[in-house]
Amino acid sequence: MKLVFAGTPEPAVPALEALIASDHEVVAVITRPDARKGRGRKMVPSPVKKVALEHGIEVLTPTTFKADTEDGDAIRARLRELAPDAIPVVAYGNLVPKDLLDIAQHGWVNLHFSLLPAWRGAAPVQASINAGDDITGATTFQIEEG
Repeated sequence: MKLVFAGTPEPAVPALEALIASDHEVVAVITRPDARKGRGRKMVPSPVKKVALEHGIEVLTPTTFKADTEDGDAIRARLRELAPDAIPVVAYGNLVPKDLLDIAQHGWVNLHFSLLPAWRGAAPVQASINAGDDITGATTFQIEEG
């Protein structure tokens, strides 16, 4: 399958690396734009961007997915050109509008680090630890509108 991977932080890297090593073709990644970090406030690429660049994979860093914006229109056009079969998502953190969800034949498939519906949101592992859960895991699901 032809894939575009969406993710940003270090926990997303193993999934990206596994897809790169698989029989699938990762044609691009979508990740957050470089961010200022550290005392010097230097611009630093996301861990996902670093891995993509190491493998010669195109990197897309839209600031927004909103239609009728420069970034929103550019990401729509590029995804249509790439025509991915599916878009796996791991810790990307941006809401995806319906028209973008429809671009990939098999949709956007999210790996979430909790047994849903428990601990929805941005910090499911920390929430599980804080709650003292005896059992935890991961959930995959196809992202839908809403």
